Amino acid sequence: MKPQRVVIVGAGIVGLSTAYFLQDRGVEITVVDRVGVAAGASWGNAGWLAPALTVPLPEPAMLRYGAGAMFRRDAALSIPRLFDPLLIRFLAGFAIHSAPSAWRSAMAVFTEMNRVSADAFDELTDGAVDEPTHLAEPLLNGFVSDRARDALARAFDAVVRAGGEADYDVVDGDELRAIEPVLSDRVTTGLRLHGQRYIDPPRFVDSLARAVRGRGGEIIGGFDVTDIRDGARGAEVRGAGGQSLAADAVVIANGAWLGELARSFGVRQPVQPGKGYSFSVVPETMPTHPIDFPGQHVACTPLGDRFRISGVMELSSVDRPFDPRRLASVVTAVRPMLTGIDWEDRREEWFGARPCTPDGLPLIGPTRSPRVFVAGGHGMWGVTLGPLTGRYIASAITGGPADPLMRMFDPLR
Repeated sequence: MKPQRVVIVGAGIVGLSTAYFLQDRGVEITVVDRVGVAAGASWGNAGWLAPALTVPLPEPAMLRYGAGAMFRRDAALSIPRLFDPLLIRFLAGFAIHSAPSAWRSAMAVFTEMNRVSADAFDELTDGAVDEPTHLAEPLLNGFVSDRARDALARAFDAVVRAGGEADYDVVDGDELRAIEPVLSDRVTTGLRLHGQRYIDPPRFVDSLARAVRGRGGEIIGGFDVTDIRDGARGAEVRGAGGQSLAADAVVIANGAWLGELARSFGVRQPVQPGKGYSFSVVPETMPTHPIDFPGQHVACTPLGDRFRISGVMELSSVDRPFDPRRLASVVTAVRPMLTGIDWEDRREEWFGARPCTPDGLPLIGPTRSPRVFVAGGHGMWGVTLGPLTGRYIASAITGGPADPLMRMFDPLR
């Protein structure tokens, strides 16, 4: 029987997309969030919708880099030396799934998602969401050496061998600077990647929230969910302030906090926070294309009147505070690659936790309770795959056709 009322925990792009697609199916929805709309990773990320780059996080090169990063404070991947049990369990699973065969299996799943992820965005923007996606034509990749460039080219070729799409061509530094003068002489070579998109994350998620409200949905901020109950007559969502909401079904889509609420419903996969840092600058010449510096692990995105710089993957507890050293490491890495920027005039300094799983696959679907569903664990790709996840989970809740991929996202795996 299709539920009449659903409460969604989390007002990021995953939770709000779920709300939107449930509304398409005639379901009354309420979205609750401990802070408000786009308060977490949906706000400060790079905003790329780039299927060629959307690949499983566990892979051999990342494992090798992570092993060395443990002993470098300026590394793009930060792993605390004092491990907690959750982190130990996550890293052990990550290592297992970094084997080439495991990566190929996970990549086959990503390939199928990447084929249709843009369609879910188009459903939103063709409907009530008035903030567009932008074509990144091309998305630039800058390098200081041919060797580093060729490593990314091999990665793109692996995506193609797995059935995906990665249309790129090789260019020299002068050709890149002809497109984006902000690039320094340090950038000697690169790749132009075609067929990708990007969004302005805060603007897009705010527009999505307006659309949900405009279609009759309720979004409640300051609702810190402490417990979800599944009783004979339905589900109940309880908040720290004594609030209580009844529902026919509940969707847990609160990002890095997902594991705390989902554990009692049989979800045993560790969800490890992978914190990213970003800030905005205003270059003398504002770029008009997204720019990736894979060797520095830094992504840059033009967002109207500002240029967002994003980097770092800090594997730490969800409550670990802002670490200015991590932000400084991003500045140190990217400063030599760009010109005409006052690096002291940083704005919108931000950090937020991406929810990562050991196998690199998201958790999407029902839990041990038929009334409680999970939507999260996307790692770095929550924005890219958020609307698609919302469409998947809305179909699952309302008894729609099940995509064969859903078995790969089983939260009880």
